Amino acid sequence: MTIEDVKTIIKGDETRRLEVKKSTGELKDGMRSICAFLNTDGGWLLFGITPTTLRILGQDVTDNTRKEIAREIAKLEPLIDIPVEYIDVPGRPGCQVIAIHVNAAGYWEAPHAYDSKPYIRVESTTIVMPLDIYRDRLMRSKVNRYKWEDQVCEGITIADLEEQRIRGGVRLGVERGRMPASSLLETTESLVEKLKLTTSDGQLKNAAAALFLHDTSQFPQFLLRMARFRGTNKNEFIDNQRAYGNFFALLDAGIAFFFKHLSISGKIVGIMREEKLEVPVEALREALTNALCHRFFHNTSSSVGIAIYDDRIEIENSGHLPEELTPETIKQSHHSFPQNPTIADVLFKTTFLENWGSGVGRIMDACRDAGLPEPEYGQNASFVWVTFKRGAIHSESHTSSPYNHTTIQVRHTTSMRPSKVKRLRTFLSVVGENGANLKTLMEGMNLRNRSSFVNAYITPNLADGNIAMLYPESPNHPMQSYYLTAKGRELLERL
Repeated sequence: MTIEDVKTIIKGDETRRLEVKKSTGELKDGMRSICAFLNTDGGWLLFGITPTTLRILGQDVTDNTRKEIAREIAKLEPLIDIPVEYIDVPGRPGCQVIAIHVNAAGYWEAPHAYDSKPYIRVESTTIVMPLDIYRDRLMRSKVNRYKWEDQVCEGITIADLEEQRIRGGVRLGVERGRMPASSLLETTESLVEKLKLTTSDGQLKNAAAALFLHDTSQFPQFLLRMARFRGTNKNEFIDNQRAYGNFFALLDAGIAFFFKHLSISGKIVGIMREEKLEVPVEALREALTNALCHRFFHNTSSSVGIAIYDDRIEIENSGHLPEELTPETIKQSHHSFPQNPTIADVLFKTTFLENWGSGVGRIMDACRDAGLPEPEYGQNASFVWVTFKRGAIHSESHTSSPYNHTTIQVRHTTSMRPSKVKRLRTFLSVVGENGANLKTLMEGMNLRNRSSFVNAYITPNLADGNIAMLYPESPNHPMQSYYLTAKGRELLERL
């Protein structure tokens, strides 16, 4: 860690996830904040910075200073190993900033206490955790060991997991401050252990399989059902698919299905074409993430489903809402009660899931911003579902061809050299029905120069509206994938 990293961290002033102190003369107060970070969203504690002006002064660090910090860390319960970093301050010889970073404990883990008192963070303030919250979290932590996700996954090893998925998620966690920067240099085995995907004796948990297992054939419940129905009932299929795989593979398959069957509008922003689904992709992605994360896994006949009708979209998962929530109250501010806390904690640390029950609020905000009604939630004895209303009745001819410029582009391709048409056809074929990330696309095209590939294939096809990004709001997202739009699929059929 460098002084430039410190400047970046304090740029936003004191927040829910940042506390600065002038010196370790306020060590006890700082450790209360560390306890609160552990019980809330994680965060940074920095000594050697003036709270009012955010001036980086540092302080003199002696052996006694280090011992005093270690003694106070030892007062945290349950006992936790917290790394402490000391950063030299340029121009101030002998002065160092002391930096302590902690990740949030999962809601289903025992709450942390400092000097026998638990604390939580409310905005930029540290307070004693209310007794009812403390008792609730303590009770929930005691049943975690019996959950399916924390049982040993027989017969799999680290080599069976998708390392690229693990490291991509860790990189996101580091960028968002949910994991320490040192995580980027650790081995896959160490990362899996720190994500709490191993048992006390080092065996992989079922949660590791649900998130990262490459070959999931031994888990029939790792299933996503996808259907496009004609009209507003289930009498007639237009498309009926099934996808098997880990969390990320199923998320990719579901997003590809949305891109295949939902209308897309586009506008030119700068030199790029910006594509928008009729229902915001961020809302659909959040809802599908929730379904894949919070579903029942122990039942091998359970699954997650996507159903697209002319007037609505339904996403369902096996399970039920927590006892604390109903289809009505889930839209209100609420705590997070994950069905699978270990899986949810990994997805939180890798930024695929938010903490503290904020996901439903973001879904509603995205729909509201797009001028759509708020989604509706429902449940029965076996399933929970969310329903998104579509803007108008959509016939299949409309969903398969929402553009009126496709034929113009096809005519344009007739003037292209045959070799260029062939490359375009190959590229669109490699993107395929389920989409692909940049590495897969380059391998499929047998090309190695990333910059040239992006300039020759990704940028022009995004601009023409033939493909769209899974994370359009974050073009450099390490999990970025590209999908054929309806326009791209029609063009591929005509080439």
